[in-house]
Amino acid sequence: MEQELRNRAQDKCELCGSKEDLRVFEVTPSDGTSKSAILICKTCEELIKDPSKNPNHWRCLNDAMWSSVPAVQVVSYRILKSIASEGWPQDLLDMLYLEPEVLEWAEAGIENENKMIVKDTNGNLLNDGDSVIIIKDLPVKGAGFTAKQGTTVKNIKLVPDDPTHIEGKVNGVKIYLKTQFLKKA
Repeated sequence: MEQELRNRAQDKCELCGSKEDLRVFEVTPSDGTSKSAILICKTCEELIKDPSKNPNHWRCLNDAMWSSVPAVQVVSYRILKSIASEGWPQDLLDMLYLEPEVLEWAEAGIENENKMIVKDTNGNLLNDGDSVIIIKDLPVKGAGFTAKQGTTVKNIKLVPDDPTHIEGKVNGVKIYLKTQFLKKA
């Protein structure tokens, strides 16, 4: 597969054009073929993990995003999306057109990367809509009652950017609960 990618990319990084220290990069979700992989340099590989570390490096995507290779388009889209707050990447995103199935692939990877993992006190995975049981009496600040041990909280919601809390209703009042005091029902 690597030789096939090297031929396709003409022995250059498919993102920045560098000819040094090239390697295969799987674009997830992947089907395991060269269609879901790209050839990139070590610098791009390191920066893909945190594109905001050096956003100016990604100015090369101005050219790469027009590649005829869907996997290159997907990676370009994901990187530009992650650094869009810089200003100039949003301009490139506004110009970029992706076929519907390529856009779906790009968005699927973003969802997987950004999916927050929230666990109860026993390590069970919690999702929106789950039910949990309170394992300790918890005084509810500002509401004037205590959420009693054994109370079932149905249809919980995960709190964005905070894997240690969930949102739910107890006694008809919307409250935030720490996951360390909950077990999945």
